[in-house]
Amino acid sequence: MTALVSQEGLVFLVGSPRAGTTLLSRMLSAHSDVFSPAEPHLMPPLAHLGYWETVERAPYDPIITQRGLREFVATLPNGEDDLTAALRACTDHLYTQSLSTSGAKIFLDQTPADALVLDFVTRLYPRARYVVLTRNPLAIWSSYVDSFFDGDFESAYINNPLIDRYVPAIARFLSETNVRHVHVRYEDVVSEPAAELQRICDCLEIGFEPGMVDYGEQAGGQRQDARGLGDPMTVAKEKRPTTRSIGKWAKALQGSPERIAQSQEILARLADDDLRTWGYDRAELAAELDSIDPAGTPPPAPKLTRHTLERRAMVVGRRMIRGSGFLQRVLRLVRSACDVLLR
Repeated sequence: MTALVSQEGLVFLVGSPRAGTTLLSRMLSAHSDVFSPAEPHLMPPLAHLGYWETVERAPYDPIITQRGLREFVATLPNGEDDLTAALRACTDHLYTQSLSTSGAKIFLDQTPADALVLDFVTRLYPRARYVVLTRNPLAIWSSYVDSFFDGDFESAYINNPLIDRYVPAIARFLSETNVRHVHVRYEDVVSEPAAELQRICDCLEIGFEPGMVDYGEQAGGQRQDARGLGDPMTVAKEKRPTTRSIGKWAKALQGSPERIAQSQEILARLADDDLRTWGYDRAELAAELDSIDPAGTPPPAPKLTRHTLERRAMVVGRRMIRGSGFLQRVLRLVRSACDVLLR
């Protein structure tokens, strides 16, 4: 029987979507001792089973589920500790079985949604290691808008106010956590990859391997499935980190006063302490925003790919549905009919 992975052999890469977690996980998985499959997404659904967190929509009653689960857990000899141990046994088994196929010693879980349930993750794994990656929040938002919403910043915010959710959550973790962790910034990782990777290796207690920088050339770096969840645009195309994306967000806003105004509003809502904890200065970010020409020439449209065509179709579809009560009713009827047919 395969020995269970120890907590010390488990690493969580904490970061928001579009912060560069896919890039960093590729670099780390190029290490001979590290295995990083694409975004396992084990923790978020377990955290929302009902005892600690609930879901807003589910094919059962979340309120009754939470009440029943808490009453049941109260009957266990060790109460909440027994529930925690049971859930840890589940994830231990899954992490261990996945790691056993790789020949590596360390399992790296790179799931951005973990950042929103860090209290739960650290409750299960207080002795694991945590690598926290932050990035200029305005760059994250711009990348999110362009990568997944084809530049439709209004639809992006309606769908997911990403910065409002992730910046406070990760800042609180960095400020209050007692678990072993290392904090790196995306801009530093792509500018000085060897130095930042050395810091991470020191935290993980593994030796730095120069091949981690040239992750695309390493056999280990290919253990992460390029077709999985994560960056669909650039990481799989590059063989080493590049600084080209650092200033890309500002160019994307050029010639778009509406997008500039939205970014200013997002920045205004962030707390100064949270920004400092992330490693960024409000005045510097505001100055960068002010330097963008709202009347300038917008950047050229990205090349059409399967991914961009899919996203463009989704954006157009959302607009049509939001603007038509008739289409909404038709889709609800179709969904109801499908539920009946597939029951």
